Amino acid sequence: MVLSKTASESDVSVHSTFASRYVRTSLPRFKMPENSIPKEAAYQIINDELMLDGNPRLNLASFVTTWMEPECDKLMMDSINKNYVDMDEYPVTTELQNRCVNMIAHLFNAPLEDGETAVGVGTVGSSEAIMLAGLAFKRKWQNKMKAQGKPYDKPNIVTGANVQVCWEKFARYFEVELKEVKLTDGYYVMNPEKAVAMVDENTICVAAILGSTLNGEFEDVKKLNDLLIEKNKETGWDTPIHVDAASGGFIAPFLYPELEWDFRLPLVKSINVSGHKYGLVYAGIGWAIWRNKEDLPDELIFHINYLGADQPTFTLNFSKGSSQVIAQYYQLIRLGYEGYKNVMENCQENARVLREGLEKTGRFNIVSKEIGVPLVAFSLKDNSKHNEFEISETLRRFGWIVPAYTMPPDAQHITVLRVVIREDFSRTLAERLVIDIEKVLHELDTLPARVNAKLAVAAETAAANGCDSAPHHKTDREWEVEVTEAWKKFVADKKKKTKGVC
Repeated sequence: MVLSKTASESDVSVHSTFASRYVRTSLPRFKMPENSIPKEAAYQIINDELMLDGNPRLNLASFVTTWMEPECDKLMMDSINKNYVDMDEYPVTTELQNRCVNMIAHLFNAPLEDGETAVGVGTVGSSEAIMLAGLAFKRKWQNKMKAQGKPYDKPNIVTGANVQVCWEKFARYFEVELKEVKLTDGYYVMNPEKAVAMVDENTICVAAILGSTLNGEFEDVKKLNDLLIEKNKETGWDTPIHVDAASGGFIAPFLYPELEWDFRLPLVKSINVSGHKYGLVYAGIGWAIWRNKEDLPDELIFHINYLGADQPTFTLNFSKGSSQVIAQYYQLIRLGYEGYKNVMENCQENARVLREGLEKTGRFNIVSKEIGVPLVAFSLKDNSKHNEFEISETLRRFGWIVPAYTMPPDAQHITVLRVVIREDFSRTLAERLVIDIEKVLHELDTLPARVNAKLAVAAETAAANGCDSAPHHKTDREWEVEVTEAWKKFVADKKKKTKGVC
């Protein structure tokens, strides 16, 4: 006689996760479950769901590092349980951070004497670094205005409209007016002349970007410095410069060492850089470096007793992991100047291969510059039938994540695609991407125009009803803007349906 047994709901003795009850019950989404589950089942179920994420190596939208050497991975895992803020308990980790600050400050040509310690701090990214630098500028400006007996309640900061959103956060969170220099067709970075013209007595600093996220272009910090020196002489002000080198800070010193953008320029008082971008560390590390101690007001610094010595700290966060700091030090000593230079040259060369491949199709205008961050930003020469958003969406079927976006004001009618060339993006992948883009173009050419056709039908219907929106009343530019806005709405609606709970 065959004996059988029905497993109970509490039976956890089944060795195969896929033979257990855990794969046929929905995962909790809002409330913590009442009962525990085996560790193997928890791992398998979560891992399976994560397979639906994109492949980080093929995420060409991101500047953030997606590959590191196994030895560095091991170092990071070995220190993942260290809380960086416990400086007394982990003094060597603190020392490694200080070494990184000194190395980066020298890389940026800080005016340091032999043996002099640099002024800087590790952060969770450039966003925090920018907040700290902005606070330092605001406090210095307030102290100066107070000493002169002038109002100090309306500070402002001058940037280009191409700045990353963290600058808008800083302005809103810390009550600083953000004065943006608008972009123009063919000029997608801050114009130095227009920026200096917007400077007034309440300007705490002018922020220049070394590597725009839109097209990778370096802003002309040298020209900005020279123009601002003249204005400061004329007015008696001392308006300084901050350089947002989140992307370009680990590129310019190796590819363009003669380019003057850093502390070689007298008005540059602070610089931020992302270690997790071209600093070649996984997400979670940035750096804020000041020219000297006078540029960081002491009242913003908290002092901790570190093994009998003073340990100054200036951060917005408290607890944070030590792994990224250790990984940054690993990369700096592992690669050295030679290694970083080789990596950046490889990125630059692979960007050239991709750019030339796209140009050979005859279908794209290249928006990015050859000098700057190694990325390729490009737009369709003719988007009357299909546009950049459709190319971006269709490329996902091949595994590629290539963003499409519109430029900031006053160039918002321009839509571009952007491919960021990182350390782990090889020439083979660049050539493969060109092939897949050509396949997408061929496929779209065989399809009817999706959004344009719908707009045309709507316009014809309106015309038949006697409205003033007939197709022949619209200019090419109006059609281009209408198509772009329709696709932006389509993509936004699609994201709302798929994202779920944040």
